[in-house]
Amino acid sequence: MTTTDDEMLVGRVIDGRYHLRQVLARGGMGTVLLATDTRLDRTVAVKVMQNAAGGDQDFTTRLQAEARAAARLNHPNVVAVFDQGDDAGLLYLVMEYVPGHTLRDVISREAPLPPRRVLTLVEPLLLALSAAHDARIIHRDVKPENVLITPSGHVKVADFGLARAITARSQATTGVLIGSVSYLAPELVLNEGADARCDVYAVGAVMYEMLTGAKPHTGETPIQVAYQHVHADVPAPSTMVTGIPPYVDALVARATARDRDQRSADARVLLHQVRRVRSALEAGIVDDVELTQDLRLHRIVAAGSDDLLEASTPEAALATTVAGHDAYAGYDASDTIAATHVAAGPLVEPSPPYDAGYEATRTVTRDSSGIPTAPVDPARTRAAAGRQHRRGRRLLILALVVALVAAGLGCWWFGVARYESAPDLVGLTLAQARTEGQQAGYTVDTGDEAYSETVARGSIVSTDPGPGGRILPDGTLTLTVSKGKERYPLPDLEGMSESEAESALTDIKAVIGQVDRKYSDSVDLGDVISMSLPVGRMIRPDTEVDLVVSKGRRPVDVVDYTGKSLKHAQAKLEKAGLEVKVERVHDDEVRTDEVMAQDPADGTAYKGDTVTLTVSDGPQPIEVPGVIGKNVDDATAILEAAGFKVKVEKERIHFGSNLVSRQSPGGGDEAPPGSTIVLRIV
Repeated sequence: MTTTDDEMLVGRVIDGRYHLRQVLARGGMGTVLLATDTRLDRTVAVKVMQNAAGGDQDFTTRLQAEARAAARLNHPNVVAVFDQGDDAGLLYLVMEYVPGHTLRDVISREAPLPPRRVLTLVEPLLLALSAAHDARIIHRDVKPENVLITPSGHVKVADFGLARAITARSQATTGVLIGSVSYLAPELVLNEGADARCDVYAVGAVMYEMLTGAKPHTGETPIQVAYQHVHADVPAPSTMVTGIPPYVDALVARATARDRDQRSADARVLLHQVRRVRSALEAGIVDDVELTQDLRLHRIVAAGSDDLLEASTPEAALATTVAGHDAYAGYDASDTIAATHVAAGPLVEPSPPYDAGYEATRTVTRDSSGIPTAPVDPARTRAAAGRQHRRGRRLLILALVVALVAAGLGCWWFGVARYESAPDLVGLTLAQARTEGQQAGYTVDTGDEAYSETVARGSIVSTDPGPGGRILPDGTLTLTVSKGKERYPLPDLEGMSESEAESALTDIKAVIGQVDRKYSDSVDLGDVISMSLPVGRMIRPDTEVDLVVSKGRRPVDVVDYTGKSLKHAQAKLEKAGLEVKVERVHDDEVRTDEVMAQDPADGTAYKGDTVTLTVSDGPQPIEVPGVIGKNVDDATAILEAAGFKVKVEKERIHFGSNLVSRQSPGGGDEAPPGSTIVLRIV
């Protein structure tokens, strides 16, 4: 494929399935984008490969093979690989999306880190690499950028197998090795082949950088850095940062040994050593001499006038051989040392510890009984002593060689040769896997079932040992059968309290997402009003369900309308959502329909609450005297004496008699004192 503009990728849907939404990171191998798998409705990370021709069938085939191998790594510390494809020349890899940050971010912010913190971060990295090495997969590009850390602190390793596919093509076409040169093992620089120990070297370089805040080797060009990996040892971290124990220096030196035969054999062996060192750190040990000696590199030194090479001690020579095998429980170096002494015979004693200034200064000649004899001829005695010394040294070296070969063969047989590679049964049905395993000569057991997003129900999701793992010819294969995708029906959360809803979601391994709080007249405070997904929908674990939770009834500020008209007060209170209750009382001083009192008069109420208004109904009414038929003057006097006002009107037909023909209100009715009585006269 051709190099693609990163920004042009955003918004594209590749293979009609993966919607690229946002650029997450850029690197030498390609660009990583946040994407949505529209078929499965999940968020994924898609790596679009850069600088590789889409028409290069060999590269495409190799990338597919490496992607399949990486996809078989089912480990909690490994970023899962879901898919791989080629969309019109655009090679891509679909991986698990891991939110959070990288180990590079931690180093940039915090380095130099305390040794315990370093080993805490390195241990899950080594767990991931151990699973890969057990499956015969080498990462080849271990670096801080490929170590992802979730917000909860969980560590995952990405980009398994990509370095191999990229590097193989680059070497075949240009002779240039692609990789992160700061963490490149010497044998990769020299093109001497790769094995698990190149990952061990990279982890050691990462540990050095975490401990010191600086890379192990620096230079103005990548070539200069690569040259130093081959020709210069990684410095002890304690030379850069004070307070680092000697056994931590020894751990870094063992992992970054230029001679890969002196490195830890693989990630599992290094993990064993890291755990020993971390235990010493947690115990507060300043210097554990025994641990430091176990980890320290055992160098080969010159042996004097005979120009032969011998280890500083037989034990040290053996330690060099077993250094890469100290994780295998059946091996005991002390047994081999004892055998060396027996083979050498009674005339040979172990050499003293190495000292640059040491020389053997005296030789004693013994007769057949072992009794020292006096020298007869000094010259002959010196010559004989020299011959005996050389003969003894040669016998010692021969015994050591025999012991080393025997130990090596024993370790090779018990640690490697007697094992077979476990078959790949992942994806087969239980019946097929059982048949294939038994035909291969293994005992096949069925272990616990496990959910899987990629393996169909009833098929094999994993095996122990895993595909390519070590198994004895008549060993036992334990199969884990897929239960299919883990899904649960969403319960009805409406009306539950927030804590009850959280508990109900926990029961189906879901979580509360965003919580929006709103006022409600019908749902009590703290109870769920609604949720973002429909009841009964089948959801996967860790699905976030958004909730709308009641804040209870909406509060209303109460305003005092005492002295205002009933009409005004009632309109304002009802507009605020309050119910109004009116109580009328007669009052000689307050005008009719004026609010005399309010309950509550102020403070806070809630929508739907009732406010009581006490309203004046005017003065207490009294009975109106009847004056029909009386003379208007007499009638007026009577009504005014009763406390009323009088208004006289003539009838349309008026005879001048001035007699009252009608009155309003009528006699016997009630009217407030001071009100007007209308009299009509004829």
